[in-house]
Amino acid sequence: MTAYRARLTEFDIRRLIKSTDEDERAAATHKLCRNMERVELTPEDREAAEKILRVLAHDAAELVRRAMAVTLKSSDLIPRDVARRLAADVDSVALPIIGFSPAFSDEDLIEIVKAGSTTRQVAIAARPRVSRDVCQVLAETGSREAVRTLAANDNADLAEDAMGVVVDRFADASEVLTALSYRQVLPPDITERLVAHVSETVREHLISRHAIAPEAAIRLSAHARERATLDLVDQAATTTDMVTFVSRLNGRRALTPSLLLRALARGQLTFVEHGLAELAQTPHARTWLMVHDAGPLGLKAIYDRAGLPPRLFQAFRSGIDTWRALQAEGADFTAETFRQRMLERFLTQRPNVPREDLAYLMERLDREPMPAADARGAATAA
Repeated sequence: MTAYRARLTEFDIRRLIKSTDEDERAAATHKLCRNMERVELTPEDREAAEKILRVLAHDAAELVRRAMAVTLKSSDLIPRDVARRLAADVDSVALPIIGFSPAFSDEDLIEIVKAGSTTRQVAIAARPRVSRDVCQVLAETGSREAVRTLAANDNADLAEDAMGVVVDRFADASEVLTALSYRQVLPPDITERLVAHVSETVREHLISRHAIAPEAAIRLSAHARERATLDLVDQAATTTDMVTFVSRLNGRRALTPSLLLRALARGQLTFVEHGLAELAQTPHARTWLMVHDAGPLGLKAIYDRAGLPPRLFQAFRSGIDTWRALQAEGADFTAETFRQRMLERFLTQRPNVPREDLAYLMERLDREPMPAADARGAATAA
């Protein structure tokens, strides 16, 4: 192999073949494998290289086998039989090859997954490309850590059926479901299933990032904790320390876009102002001026600074416009009937959002039953 001789000295070859020192043979192996990868091989050279690799794969020294595995882990030079042999070796030798080598067939990788070693399953789940068949087996039989790694790998061809298996198996494993939730692409049905299990932060990501019917999201995520918080919001007008009230809600991660929107629809604009101020880290006085800005810029600026989802801005805009209209009409904001009037008027304003978002808001409001005549009027207008 002339190409190698130009790069390997006679001393290198002697070290590789005859040396009894493991460190020397490992160094020679590394140099040989690195040169193999760098030169353009003729068919004859490639055949000779494969013979050398087979010899190295049988070397008694783990350090030598590891040197080959690490140096050629992503190379197409390693024949399938050598890759399989290395994959059956100790972890220090096997994991680099299992995690990167293109020599394996899907059947090879599935066999490794079914053998049950978590570290080797994780290596397969993190490969630069994981085929659909391998993903399916990992989803069905992989360990929690392996499935979490698979879910976080956007180069894994994870089919909808496999995602469903992951949700079924790991419904109580937040780290697995969170990894799945942050994939670049999720089918709508899987997104809706995830909403029922994940944290509020991840839920908001799913609703804003992926295709999901908003009313379905609310149906799935209407937890008792948020409903109890709403009871507090209905009493927010009586609190003597609104700043502390919203700060504590935010500390519990309960100061969500959903909560603010519900509060707005209930006419609790002061609570919304303080909530925006808390999320935007802006003094309430300045927030008040921006919320009540008659122009188009103030509310949008404080809304964006608060980090609320763009898709709901028009709904907030419509809610505040409704509140102003009732104020102009001289409505008594302290009366028990005000909240009902606010809800009814808001739902008939036709905010400039898609119909599914309007349905989302109607479900999110948790409104009290309206009188029959008013309900018919609202339904007709909607």
